[in-house]
Amino acid sequence: MNQKGQTATAYLFLTPFLVVLAVFFCFAFLRTIYYSFTDFNLFDPPKLIGLKPYADVLGDSSFRRALANSLLFAVITTTLQTILSLLMAVALNRKIRGLSFFRAAWYMPSITSSVVITLIFLWLFQQQGVVNYLITQLQSVWPLILTFVLILIAVQVIQVLWEKSRKLPVGYFDPALLAASALIALFVTWGLSAAGVVTAHEVVDTVSRPGQITPFLYQYFADKWLSIGGVQIISVPLMVIIFMNTFTTIPTLMLFFLAGLQNIPTALYEATEIDGATPFQQLMNVTVPMLRPVSFYVITVGLIGTLQMFDQVAVIGNAAPTDTLITLAYYVYANTFKSGVAPVYMASAAAIILAVITLLLVTVQRRFISPDAV
Repeated sequence: MNQKGQTATAYLFLTPFLVVLAVFFCFAFLRTIYYSFTDFNLFDPPKLIGLKPYADVLGDSSFRRALANSLLFAVITTTLQTILSLLMAVALNRKIRGLSFFRAAWYMPSITSSVVITLIFLWLFQQQGVVNYLITQLQSVWPLILTFVLILIAVQVIQVLWEKSRKLPVGYFDPALLAASALIALFVTWGLSAAGVVTAHEVVDTVSRPGQITPFLYQYFADKWLSIGGVQIISVPLMVIIFMNTFTTIPTLMLFFLAGLQNIPTALYEATEIDGATPFQQLMNVTVPMLRPVSFYVITVGLIGTLQMFDQVAVIGNAAPTDTLITLAYYVYANTFKSGVAPVYMASAAAIILAVITLLLVTVQRRFISPDAV
């Protein structure tokens, strides 16, 4: 009786979720399957036409471009965000000063509206935006930077060789020697600049002249592609969105890895330290295997989220050519809410194809992780 009462209570608490799931997922999914076999256009009664919607969708060049963009975006973004979030979690799992501040600061992008971040990135990557400005400044001071780096390397090598000649155990990346080398390189570079031996280039707005450079005005949101053998692989605007999406999703995924790191016994790391393992060996042989269940979850969530990427494309809108950014989710939206007679049957067929691709990718990536560890 008590167990039956607990079961009834559980179903009572689950009822709101089950109702929402039935109305907004199961019913909508079944309706979408039905519409994908009809000629539905939002106005006329739907009529069954078999597989014609799927044939029309597969023959649409915009759909093929959206499919390629979505798959590229999903694979590249999921890979980047998984690796970088793991490294970020490992770094923030160490006992460093100001740990709470860094954890909170890195999580800020995840609680910021994706629309706001997209607008910020639009501003950053405008033709006269911050990114082009920084590249221009970097080009102008490149002689000074190169001089500083060369002097730094030379001084560091001399210092290390000097210390080794005195039989002292130092390496080429010794922090104390690097700090001293950096100070020496800074003063020497400043002296050469003051004497006019090494100077920064002047940024001019006219035609480039010897010793001067023109402002860097690269147009990121344009019909520009990375091509291999004449085949357009990925567009520059999509690469900007990959960078933006990776930046905003790393903090959330980092929290999952941080939670997983708390469950790894410290005795494992102590044992590997006794065996002389390096931090990289500890990462590859202890951390990564022990986080396999978390990695499976992170990759699954990442694949589903990236395949359904929509908001960034919608916000950028006409700022970039449609084919450079279009994804499957945006293709479905554009065909459902197209002005006039909307080809909803094509949008429905594309949505079903997107769902099948998502299931296939999740199934395939599951094979790379032992089911016993999940």
